[in-house]
Amino acid sequence: MIRNKAFFHLPGLFEFYELYKVFLPLFFEHREYFYSWCEIGSIYGAPADCIWGGGRAGYGSCDPRQVRELLDCYGISARLTFSNSLLSPLHLQDPLSNRLCALFAQTDPPAGIIIYSDLLLDYIHKNYPAYYFVSSTTKVITDFDCLVRELDRSEFSYVVPDFRLNRQFPGLAALSRQEKDKVEFLVNECCWFYCPDRRACYEAVSRQVLGVESADHVCCSPDAAEGYVFSKAMDNPGFISVQDITDIYLPMGFSQFKIEGRSLGSALILEFLLYYMTRPEYQLRVREKIYLSNELDLF
Repeated sequence: MIRNKAFFHLPGLFEFYELYKVFLPLFFEHREYFYSWCEIGSIYGAPADCIWGGGRAGYGSCDPRQVRELLDCYGISARLTFSNSLLSPLHLQDPLSNRLCALFAQTDPPAGIIIYSDLLLDYIHKNYPAYYFVSSTTKVITDFDCLVRELDRSEFSYVVPDFRLNRQFPGLAALSRQEKDKVEFLVNECCWFYCPDRRACYEAVSRQVLGVESADHVCCSPDAAEGYVFSKAMDNPGFISVQDITDIYLPMGFSQFKIEGRSLGSALILEFLLYYMTRPEYQLRVREKIYLSNELDLF
């Protein structure tokens, strides 16, 4: 573990391949454009038709072989988002999900699995033992004692708590060094801080991915019709800013930060990359290089 570095886990492994194909060369060939204290920890996602997937549904169409080739080129860990919460033993034999596991099973650095189901965790650990595991934020861990118990589980290399624990500083400060190394904060959540239905929302996505017919989940949060708005996320009590990372979280001993956005457009993902990783004096230059690329259509 490298201290005093922020490792960002970026959204859209299969959803934003074209964006990362342009962004990654910039990041590694022009490190002067980017904060010296930040690194790319992983890129995460799942194909749209993967029934082990969760969190988001219907996004991600890139050829997995191309995805692996790109990440291999830059030595970035892939994370498969297998956070469906409603899997049964029958689902474990899904051919596509198993092919994905086989494809990413032997990479350098190792690939990870973002996971909800203990049933699936046991299956992957037995059949594809090279993976590390990340406890998914879809578990909606909002109780700090529950977070500590999850951190103490040896199966997990990282745990992503619900964003409403982001500023529980007395408890976070009291964690052990090993526990702090495993906490991965969701930095840019836009969901209503007081939403009582977050777990139900994720379960609705899990049913949708499995093709189970059910009533659509209706979000009752204020301004839900607006969708994701970055400026609104910045006003969220759980939001973690760049200054928060450098002035609070890194000095406290935390180093892992997850950026959400798999269901958003690539133009908005670029804004996240600019805000969290790019030095202000180079943001325009990076934006121009991305937008002027002949290989990429941003929306």
